[in-house]
Parts: sequence; C-alpha cells; structure tokens
Amino acid sequence: MVTDIRTRLLGRDVSFPVEESRLAYWLVVMRLIVGWWFLHAGLDKFLAWPFDASWFVGGAAAQTTLGPILVLFSDGILLSFTNVMVPLGQTLIGLGLIVGALTRLAAFFGAFLMTFFYFVNGETGGWSHGVVTGDLLGLLIFAMIATLGAGRVLGVDAYLARTEFVRDHPRLRYFIG
Repeated sequence: MVTDIRTRLLGRDVSFPVEESRLAYWLVVMRLIVGWWFLHAGLDKFLAWPFDASWFVGGAAAQTTLGPILVLFSDGILLSFTNVMVPLGQTLIGLGLIVGALTRLAAFFGAFLMTFFYFVNGETGGWSHGVVTGDLLGLLIFAMIATLGAGRVLGVDAYLARTEFVRDHPRLRYFIG
C-alpha cells in the first residue's frame, strides 16, 4: 500500500509517500489508541455526570504557572462551560480520531488539553521523577498524528480531501489530515 501524505508544515507544502504499509498501519493504530483513550475519558465523565472540574481549575491548578489563566474558569459561567466542554471535547476528539475525520483539528484540541494537563499535573508533583510524563507523551502523539496526516490513512479524511468542497476551499486542508 502506498499512501501519499501531503501536508503543510511551517507554511511550506510537504509531501512524502508512505510506501511501507507497516508505517501506514502504525499511524492507524496510534490514531485508534489515542482516539479510544480520549473517547473513553469523555464518556466516563458523561456516565458519572455531573462532571465537576473545579477541583482541577480552582484547586490543583491555582499554584501553577497556568494558574492565573485556569483560576478564571473556577466558578460561575466559565466553570459551567468547562464542566460541559471537557467531557464533550474529549468525546469529540476521540470520535474524530477513531473515524479519522477532521483529524488535525481533533489532534490540535487534544494537544491543547494535554498541554494544560502536562503543566498542571507536572507542577503539582507529577515531575518528581522527571519531566517526561504520560501527559507529555500524549501531547507528542497528538503532534505526530497531526503532522503525519494520520486521518488520510484508512480514515474519513482521505475521502474528504478528494471532495470538490475541499478543493474549492483549500484552507479546509488545515483541519483534515
């Protein structure tokens, strides 16, 4: 199987063939595993509803580098927004990765969440054994999925990339892949 990966990296068109089927399948495996990880995390929060993020944004995060930003979400309407968007976001990220639809967008938001988790969990004791943690590895896997166009290998993005709508609106290529 030969899959031609076409993407933009730092404003430049980058293209390379994935001639080795094992690499293409590896991208699919990574996409499915991370997709399940996030789908499971989101569904767990919905099944144990109501989800309450106040312990994280108001408690654990308060004394960290990101504390001044996250504390804004610790009460009122912003906490209510966070309580809905974290499980919804995790579920949608997981679904997007599993079916390979809007993969870059899903990977971007997955990396966005992992950045918060990495710094807050790290600064509250997670770095006691070093700065390489599961949160950092998750962030790097999301970057790999987005960069290598993992959604175009056995994913809905392969179909979407060939549609006339995407050809007529080339900026949409930034969201798929």
